[in-house]
Amino acid sequence: MFDNASILITGGTGSFGKKYTKTILDRFDPARIVIYSRDELKQYEMKQTYNDPRMRYFIGDVRDEHRLNRAMKGIDYVIHAAALKHVPVAEYNPMECIKTNIHGAQNVISTAIENNVKKVVALSTDKAANPINLYGATKLASDKLFVAANNMTGDSETRFGVVRYGNVVGSRGSVVPFFKKLLAQGTDHIPITHDEMTRFWITLQQGVDFVLKNFTRMHGGEIFIPKIPSIRIMELAEAYAPGLPTKIIGIRPGEKLHEIMCPADDSHLTLEFDDHFVICPTIKFHSMECDYAENRIGEKGKPVPMGYEYHSGNNPHFLNVEEIREFDKLAEL
Repeated sequence: MFDNASILITGGTGSFGKKYTKTILDRFDPARIVIYSRDELKQYEMKQTYNDPRMRYFIGDVRDEHRLNRAMKGIDYVIHAAALKHVPVAEYNPMECIKTNIHGAQNVISTAIENNVKKVVALSTDKAANPINLYGATKLASDKLFVAANNMTGDSETRFGVVRYGNVVGSRGSVVPFFKKLLAQGTDHIPITHDEMTRFWITLQQGVDFVLKNFTRMHGGEIFIPKIPSIRIMELAEAYAPGLPTKIIGIRPGEKLHEIMCPADDSHLTLEFDDHFVICPTIKFHSMECDYAENRIGEKGKPVPMGYEYHSGNNPHFLNVEEIREFDKLAEL
């Protein structure tokens, strides 16, 4: 699919964008990869490593529809990874989060349709399911926009899908680098927000591979959710700082005890496949007919029971301390 194709990654200088770029260059022969982001320093730094002649670096903000439209010229596939995603920062700067995560999403949709992009996959988050913080609420709105976009394409063949997953091991701003920084500074304790907290756990490469696979799976309008393990925060602390005391500091603004990826209220729309779930659209698309129970590569899913909820606290697969350490090694590859 990606051989001789032109690919654009919004927010492409982030952890996901860099790993996605490396994976595409390693596995395929694209015509070009366009990195679209607003930070010139991050682009400069990324270019020192990713300097393949097929790379293009485009300064721009997803809030700027005109600039984004220029970057979309001749693009076949888009990965929308740009977002303001730091939960407490979003709570204190709500309109900035809304401008990027909602208005920016609509700009991606409009310019993709205008330029006849083939497929767009938008990255979401478990925080978009039953959101209690502004970041999650904006990503839920973004998800809804990308799903509904399949009904706005008219004569265009552009299709939109969403990928939702949990905490990425070692990504910037996440808990693992924070713990490692404290340990490097010689801390005498590990701060814990709540001793019963759980999170979904995935490596960056696993997230990239899941997005790649869903480009081939998608009909358009699906929210794809991987089956991934959970971790308990106390076991995470033990994995990185064995024997070091912990100190409960309280849940941060907008933070949940457990994260949800498939809400119970969407159970009537949720299909279970071997290694993932799909939440089907709530609306009927007039421009396309498809059976979401069978994807484009022939995998078949079945409805989950009514009231089924997939959240980090009831996950049948939890990592133990040693497995958490192994995940960390995988994340560094």
